[in-house]
Amino acid sequence: MTFPKNSSWFPVLEKEFHQPYFLTLQAKLEQAYCHSEYLIFPPKEQVYRAFEHCAWEALKVVILGQDPYPTQGHANGLCFSVAQGIRPLPKSLVNIFKERKNDLALPDLKNGDLTLWAKQGILLLNSVLTVEQGKPDSHKNWGWECFTDAVIEKIATEKENIVFILWGAKAQAKASHIDPTKHLVLKAVHPSPLAAHRGFFGCKHFSKTNAYLRMHGKPEIQW
Repeated sequence: MTFPKNSSWFPVLEKEFHQPYFLTLQAKLEQAYCHSEYLIFPPKEQVYRAFEHCAWEALKVVILGQDPYPTQGHANGLCFSVAQGIRPLPKSLVNIFKERKNDLALPDLKNGDLTLWAKQGILLLNSVLTVEQGKPDSHKNWGWECFTDAVIEKIATEKENIVFILWGAKAQAKASHIDPTKHLVLKAVHPSPLAAHRGFFGCKHFSKTNAYLRMHGKPEIQW
């Protein structure tokens, strides 16, 4: 399983693909997808989907999640997103849509596929890109954290005026890689039902993102 060479991110991240941790990670994933008695999500061909729909040149926003949904049919390679037609929507995504509606006074979104967000320059990145069915955090410490740290560092170093949206403690741990004088870092608790009422609702990250983009002469996100 390899990172798509036609992605605009490939030359940016190419050195990372030769690191020992990454080669070990890829070998473990090949074994897991081919021989595991359990299903691995997202489907193999969607693992790097976040880097296929959001071009490096167009990057404006990073939304960082934890790991993919561990429910069959849900994870599609974009954090918090699900495939079209999935019902009911995951509760975290329901809460994200609720905050979007309250923040921007927009009608409800009926479709949980966030591909249109990605195509506007949002990198919808999980800290860990794969998971075993029914076992959240099952691929923790496989090496994904090193890879996504490198992605965040690359963005933070080579880009300017990017909005980083960090929901939950695991996402916020990545803040140490980001210079807040060069970028906007927005933090809130995770949108899961267990935490959302402790500061996710009312965080207004959607409107704050667009205000920052406007200030720096960039097109707003059509949320």
